[in-house]
Amino acid sequence: MSNRGGGGHGGASRGRGGGRRSDQRQDQSSGQVAWPGLQQSYGGRGGSVSAGRGRGNVGRGENTGDLTATQVPVASAVSGGRGRGNIGDPTFSVASSSKTVSVASSSKEESKNTEVSETMSNLQITSTETKPEMTSLPPASSKAVTFPVRPGRGTLGKKVMVRANHFLVQVADRDLYHYDVSINPEVISKTVNRNVMKLLVKNYKDSHLGGKSPAYDGRKSLYTAGPLPFDSKEFVVNLAEKRADGSSGKDRPFKVAVKNVTSTDLYQLQQFLDRKQREAPYDTIQVLDVVLRDKPSNDYVSVGRSFFHTSLGKDARDGRGELGDGIEYWRGYFQSLRLTQMGLSLNIDVSARSFYEPIVVTDFISKFLNIRDLNRPLRDSDRLKVKKVLRTLKVKLLHWNGTKSAKISGISSLPIRELRFTLEDKSEKTVVQYFAEKYNYRVKYQALPAIQTGSDTRPVYLPMELCQIDEGQRYTKRLNEKQVTALLKATCQRPPDRENSIKNLVVKNNYNDDLSKEFGMSVTTQLASIEARVLPPPMLKYHDSGKEKMVNPRLGQWNMIDKKMVNGAKVTSWTCVSFSTRIDRGLPQEFCKQLIGMCVSKGMEFKPQPAIPFISCPPEHIEEALLDIHKRAPGLQLLIVILPDVTGSYGKIKRICETELGIVSQCCQPRQVNKLNKQYMENVALKINVKTGGRNTVLNDAIRRNIPLITDRPTIIMGADVTHPQPGEDSSPSIAAVVASMDWPEINKYRGLVSAQAHREEIIQDLYKLVQDPQRGLVHSGLIREHFIAFRRATGQIPQRIIFYRDGVSEGQFSQVLLHEMTAIRKACNSLQENYVPRVTFVIVQKRHHTRLFPEQHGNRDMTDKSGNIQPGTVVDTKICHPNEFDFYLNSHAGIQGTSRPAHYHVLLDENGFTADQLQMLTNNLCYTYARCTKSVSIVPPAYYAHLAAFRARYYMESEMSDGGSSRSRSTTTGVGQVISQLPAIKDNVKEVMFYC
Repeated sequence: MSNRGGGGHGGASRGRGGGRRSDQRQDQSSGQVAWPGLQQSYGGRGGSVSAGRGRGNVGRGENTGDLTATQVPVASAVSGGRGRGNIGDPTFSVASSSKTVSVASSSKEESKNTEVSETMSNLQITSTETKPEMTSLPPASSKAVTFPVRPGRGTLGKKVMVRANHFLVQVADRDLYHYDVSINPEVISKTVNRNVMKLLVKNYKDSHLGGKSPAYDGRKSLYTAGPLPFDSKEFVVNLAEKRADGSSGKDRPFKVAVKNVTSTDLYQLQQFLDRKQREAPYDTIQVLDVVLRDKPSNDYVSVGRSFFHTSLGKDARDGRGELGDGIEYWRGYFQSLRLTQMGLSLNIDVSARSFYEPIVVTDFISKFLNIRDLNRPLRDSDRLKVKKVLRTLKVKLLHWNGTKSAKISGISSLPIRELRFTLEDKSEKTVVQYFAEKYNYRVKYQALPAIQTGSDTRPVYLPMELCQIDEGQRYTKRLNEKQVTALLKATCQRPPDRENSIKNLVVKNNYNDDLSKEFGMSVTTQLASIEARVLPPPMLKYHDSGKEKMVNPRLGQWNMIDKKMVNGAKVTSWTCVSFSTRIDRGLPQEFCKQLIGMCVSKGMEFKPQPAIPFISCPPEHIEEALLDIHKRAPGLQLLIVILPDVTGSYGKIKRICETELGIVSQCCQPRQVNKLNKQYMENVALKINVKTGGRNTVLNDAIRRNIPLITDRPTIIMGADVTHPQPGEDSSPSIAAVVASMDWPEINKYRGLVSAQAHREEIIQDLYKLVQDPQRGLVHSGLIREHFIAFRRATGQIPQRIIFYRDGVSEGQFSQVLLHEMTAIRKACNSLQENYVPRVTFVIVQKRHHTRLFPEQHGNRDMTDKSGNIQPGTVVDTKICHPNEFDFYLNSHAGIQGTSRPAHYHVLLDENGFTADQLQMLTNNLCYTYARCTKSVSIVPPAYYAHLAAFRARYYMESEMSDGGSSRSRSTTTGVGQVISQLPAIKDNVKEVMFYC
């Protein structure tokens, strides 16, 4: 039930408050937020909400009577007057101390511990409240966590109409029945299961199934519209085995047991869509999703929520194409049933996936290894590559005319001509002899290894030229740069072309077939038409000494002509090293002269002479050269590095500079150095400035203290991301990165920290942790804590608000990530000072989704950018967004090629009380402050920077592994016994600047 007035827990209150916003009260008492896992309990005077009318501090929305659910636990102190927020604003003060916090970096752990201790002693929070008590129990699990409701819709910006690749799904009222399916003997293949079920329906539909057509998920679940004539029944199905050439073999009997599990109707779904209940009826959605996936699952290759087939192009030739190295792509599409404000919608988007070419293995090896002469033995390294890429593939056996197939378990270590096996009469025979006598076939490539099928104890060896890779097998390894380029080129479509492709798919797939009709479902063929808004770009401030002191970007782009960096860094110690052997000897000097001239012209101060003379060194001696530079020029601010001509050394250079020597570096490609291109130098100058402590531009509203809920009190904006190993890397750790703004109110400099964690673990493990110190015992540590100490050191302020942009989280992980990571944030804050509870807004940033927005009129210059995409600043928070929760799509960037992908922002916690306009404007404006270019970017910069930092740390790990330097790396063991290779620590002076840019 809704609580609009005095008593009760504030977190459940969603009344429409008539009083002033609590965030406008500067001197309000400090209320505390309780979070699972804290040692202390928080609350305040019995935990009552504000005395006057107010809106709840977690769930905020217009719907007051119908939404009741367990909130993320928030305990509230009494507010002095009427207002929307229930949490009082903490009053912070920095207590005087005889000790001063050291600003200078130190590499010694003892110095760092002293600094932490001193900082903690200076963190004081005064509050007029008595020590609070807990007012609510935390959720027992992530399932109990609910998210804030939408605080109304945004109104700012120019209204425009756009189309989205969402198609409205109408559902008639039907009783839906769920049956458990057990097929014996059990098989792994979904295809076999589907074939069994298709034959069962064909044989028994009218006689035993009451004429019903069921929908089947390929595993254990069968769904019908209305009940079957039985609760439980067993069937026998004789399925003809399918030979490798497509012909039918002998019958194979299967026993199929079908048992009633449960039934449901569409009432709860309608209640949810009408916003009369918070919990989404995912069981019902699952049934409807299986219905819409039934036909394509039988016709196409299914991969997750996508389907692929060579027939899904514009024509027969367009459905597939070569990527190189024996790999091809197939066209396909993604589909997902979603709950939205307009009702049920089917999100459909074109897609493509890499597959093995269905060619003979010898042809594959020739392409994969780029070798023409197959009469020479493979090198051991090449043999291992081939073994890794071919293992588990299914192949047709050509000496059986393609009627038999086998699965590759490996390849032989010896050439096939040297392989021998023992016959039943104890005599020995070579594999080559066997094929000559048994099949009258002379093995052509006798220097190659043999394909091994069967087990290691009972291997079966086959000549490679008699094995053909079966069609439709996914290539799951990492694509190389050439393949990625080819895939992007093949799949890149301009907005009108992509929209037409999607429309054609909807017609081709015929979502209104007999099965859909039986379940009462119909899918429109028209894309959703939506009213969007184009937010105005922010005014950007540059230095007053430039001709242009202010710029108002147009269509997400501007330039540095007549402008100077708002805060140019001062570089007094620098030099250059070249590892290229192909550029002219005098070119590094000329390049650096022009580059430094560009930096100075844009507002930096640069000592013209290098600290030590330039060095040219062959790439085989990278480490020795860097060590020599560090020895001869200690305290170097910047090292300009001209990379080797052959790729592969970047990670090694960054690891040595940033984790061993404490050198900030700027790497340049030799081909760019050769060109002496002014635009390239300007872009490099932007990167050098932020790497050496400067700012390129700032939001004018930040300088004027005119950003709501940001510039009125010390606020830290954070970005977090976790990058996972590429497919095929089964033991590499995942890497988490957290960046945090170190300047307020400008919010432009972001400090970055990284950590390694368990393989494919999405929740960031090191936000807060307790570490055993040999001298001090158990001490507080973690990424959040370190950032907060650095923020106070840099600004002299303590953050009173946290805006946390979290990238890379799928919808199924929202609750779990919020619960665990907010617990860590609360613990980190509490470890700095008891009862220190800054307000948090926790926002998920998603780019890996399939929603695309198209202009209502393609080619209309007033509605599109130069690439034909919707304009930068286009925001959507209606129709295709969540029915209840606070989310929006924002296309903040100008398109370059293809169809732009808007970012999706979903608020999981909002203690600061943002309105839709405030958060949308803040997010869009921040996208214009990305340091590396004069363009707005597609995701909010803190999340972008976190991705860059995590990607940089992956280089540290990979360069150590590729260099064979395992002795460098440390490792720890998780609670489940998994060993994690630890990242080398980034030097303190490097961490203080935006080294990852």
